[in-house]
Amino acid sequence: MSDAPLDPLIALRPWEAPEVTSWGRLPMNAVDRRSGALPLDGDWRFRLLPAPDAPVGGSWSTSYVPGVWTLQGTDDLPQYTNVRMPYTEFPPRSPAANPTGVYEREVDVPAEWAGRRIVLQVGAAESVLLVHVDGRPVGISKDSHLAAEFDLSGVVRPGERAAVRLTVVKWSDASHIEDQDQWWHGGITRSVLLYATDPLYLADVTVRARHDGDLRVDCQVRDAGGPLPQGWYVTGELDGRLLAQDAEFDRINAEDERVSDFLGEARLRVTVPGVRTWTAETPELYGLTVRLHRADGTVADTSHHRVGFRDVEIVGRDLLVNGERVFIRGVNRHDFHPLTGRTVSYDDMRADLVLLKRFGFNAIRTAHYPNDPSLYDLADELGFYVVDEADIESHDHAHEIADDPRYLNAFVDRVSRMVLRDKNHPSVIVWSLGNESDYGANHDAAAGWVRRHDPTRPLQYEGAAKRGWADPDLASDIACPMYAPLEECVAHALSGVQTKPLIQCEYSHAMGNSNGTLADHWAAIEATPGLQGGFIWEFWDHGILQRVNDGRPAGRGGAGLYDRGVAAPGHRWAYGGDFGEPYHDGAFIADGVVFPDRTPKPVLYEHRELAAPVRLKCFRHEGLVVSNHQHFRGLDWLAAEWELSLADGGSLTAPAELPDLRPGETAVVPLPFELPRDGGEAWLTLRVRTAEDLPWAPRGTEVCAPQLRLRAAEPVEEPAVAARIEVDGDGLLVHPLLAVAPTLSLWRAPTDNDELGGMAARWRAWGLDTLVRKPVSVDRDGVSVTVVAEYAGTTGVVRHRQVFTPVEGGIRVDEEAELPDEWDDVARVGSVFETVAGLDLLEWFGPGPWESYPDRSAGAPVGHHSVPVDALFTPYLRPQESGGRHGVRRFTLSAPDATGLQVTLDEPRQVSVTRHRAEDLTAAAHHDELVPRPGCVVHLDAAHRGLGTASCGPDTFPSYLVPPGVHRWSWTLRAL
Repeated sequence: MSDAPLDPLIALRPWEAPEVTSWGRLPMNAVDRRSGALPLDGDWRFRLLPAPDAPVGGSWSTSYVPGVWTLQGTDDLPQYTNVRMPYTEFPPRSPAANPTGVYEREVDVPAEWAGRRIVLQVGAAESVLLVHVDGRPVGISKDSHLAAEFDLSGVVRPGERAAVRLTVVKWSDASHIEDQDQWWHGGITRSVLLYATDPLYLADVTVRARHDGDLRVDCQVRDAGGPLPQGWYVTGELDGRLLAQDAEFDRINAEDERVSDFLGEARLRVTVPGVRTWTAETPELYGLTVRLHRADGTVADTSHHRVGFRDVEIVGRDLLVNGERVFIRGVNRHDFHPLTGRTVSYDDMRADLVLLKRFGFNAIRTAHYPNDPSLYDLADELGFYVVDEADIESHDHAHEIADDPRYLNAFVDRVSRMVLRDKNHPSVIVWSLGNESDYGANHDAAAGWVRRHDPTRPLQYEGAAKRGWADPDLASDIACPMYAPLEECVAHALSGVQTKPLIQCEYSHAMGNSNGTLADHWAAIEATPGLQGGFIWEFWDHGILQRVNDGRPAGRGGAGLYDRGVAAPGHRWAYGGDFGEPYHDGAFIADGVVFPDRTPKPVLYEHRELAAPVRLKCFRHEGLVVSNHQHFRGLDWLAAEWELSLADGGSLTAPAELPDLRPGETAVVPLPFELPRDGGEAWLTLRVRTAEDLPWAPRGTEVCAPQLRLRAAEPVEEPAVAARIEVDGDGLLVHPLLAVAPTLSLWRAPTDNDELGGMAARWRAWGLDTLVRKPVSVDRDGVSVTVVAEYAGTTGVVRHRQVFTPVEGGIRVDEEAELPDEWDDVARVGSVFETVAGLDLLEWFGPGPWESYPDRSAGAPVGHHSVPVDALFTPYLRPQESGGRHGVRRFTLSAPDATGLQVTLDEPRQVSVTRHRAEDLTAAAHHDELVPRPGCVVHLDAAHRGLGTASCGPDTFPSYLVPPGVHRWSWTLRAL
């Protein structure tokens, strides 16, 4: 078969025919056939052709299915673009150089399938699939993210071997509406299987389960032989409870002359008293079995479903689940793996959702296509609200395609097939028409189909919503903007004209060191009726593991070659341009809340605290107010412990008994500790953990850690002592523990937000990255030494004064810097110095233990923390400013023998300790290019600019900017 011609399917040139969405493909349905099927995953014979009409000859290799050939040793490597297509042809054209993969294998068709209907299912293929069996054309399918099924009953013979050929064309008319922000691949990305049914079979099952306990099951029945036989019937069972035939439905059908002899319909109903309802907090599921019987009572077909009883509706400007207004704490999620690309396993998906659950997320938007079917099963089980998004994004040619009648079939086909596949999942609460494809008649046509077929769920589409957040006539029931400024969202909610829930489909862009002001957003959302949350962009950093020596993807052989977000030596995380692609969008692919190996970034701890189910605040002097911030359940699934952190006296713990609170209730509890008279600043933390094993967390998993300050720090003034301060001829401090003396720092290695938001260009134009220090004066006044220096940029000069004063056991450094008015937004103002080698442990009192910044610090509780210096740095895919700790009061850097240095700050300051200078990070494109310094590079900042999200969205707020004028700070250095 290997040299057989591919015509007549090739002759149709379906890769340039947008009107052709399929040929020979069976209708989509919600009957899961994975159980009992014959899996065809594994190694297939494979040949990569330069174009779909090239002859299939020459040598063959193997390719693993499911998988993408772009990560399996071919010369067609991954490409990354965000908006623009990776080629210049306009829709519906594709380039002449069009990689085409031909997959072949033999299949032994079970002899016991004789007389049965035999179906081939291809889970997903990117982007056009052509199917041949024994050299005969079987069918065509488009849509890279939904399964295609083909009836092989008349093609294969049970008990014999059949040759299956799957031809996958990479570029097509469909590529223009699959222009999503992700890597371009080619291949068969989900499992392939063969299954058999009785000729009389369940063609579809639709389950509608209301939160009042009413269950309706609609069944469609077909017979592969043609007209339906007489006497068939359907029964159902819900956790042992029998469902009844809907007599009224049967009567209407019997009287309807339009009822076909080829499609049978049946309806089952039952009302469940005392029903356990499904929500993301309480994902209660019932087991439903539907059986199709022949006239003699024998079972012809069976379909199993997990049913969640829940309602979703929009009332006024509120999205309600089971009648309750819920906050949507969501994230956008792609199917992604750093070794296999678009192919993800069940275990991968479960790990994704378990991690999200542990960090307080309750919602997923399937950006920007229907995800693998197992994800929805897991969302049902673990408890997530899902916005299910159709595989439509025409970003580069959005305006032309939205009204192009040639693409009408594709829009309706993709949206309708998604709905037909996923309609029975209680987790799916909203349908989405796609992403960034403008708005036109094709969207309205698809929306009309959805509203008719499934009136039980709202519909959203950002392209329609942006035409008017309150416009009731657009194809979006939800105002779902992306990256809208918070002040605009609040203003709309307070305007009096709001007509729909406002839930951002994308916000808080997580590229690099980002997600600043997330706490500010949630403070406004929780305080403003009409705002209900949004979906962070996004879950993954899409870094592909790459071998440095030859630039090739590591592929499936790369397992174990990464740990805690870092690639093993000789490897790196590749982003756009790293595979030599001429068109690319660089590191914009690295914009997730987890690293490519699913290691959490610091923002996840921020989100966990903002989503805390238990909150804490002071109640005058009488005690504490504990509140339940959930929507549907009490606190009985949680356990807690009090922790008192004293700046000068370590920590105390005590058991905590959480009050019996229903959702939204509060209670006053007494203070668990009597504060010691001494000990300085004091913070009380309620560490809340799971009380028992849960499907997503073992017993004792920390859920949140709300915290209150019980006592503020008191200023301490240290008198000068008689000692001599040593400075060199340029006025730089000489100290045995410092390899580089403290100098003024205004520059940080630009974050992705700094670069793409334009701030870094402005700082470079001012010369902040190349400041030239010129000593002005060195004066001794008694025991103190005052050094004045000027730091010249290209557009201004900063006058910097340091006063070194000996104190008991050390040196106090008082500093002042005056920034010119035109430098109205700098990265930082502070000191930088470098220590001698050997100081490898940082211990501090302040927020931690993870990274925090002025506008992203809600998730780092104040306390005593200890972290090795090499673990302080956060390895964002493109090296940049990282590893900072906000609000540090004091710290020590020590060697294994406990020698080292201590720094005490005049007030809580931004501190970072890493092995890299800012210029080292700025010059590197990947972490394998960085060479750690032997000592520690220490930054003490009087002021540090917030992070914001300006790589795609709003910058930080004005309150987090570093203004011009005079900045003062002081710190004390001691040897341990």
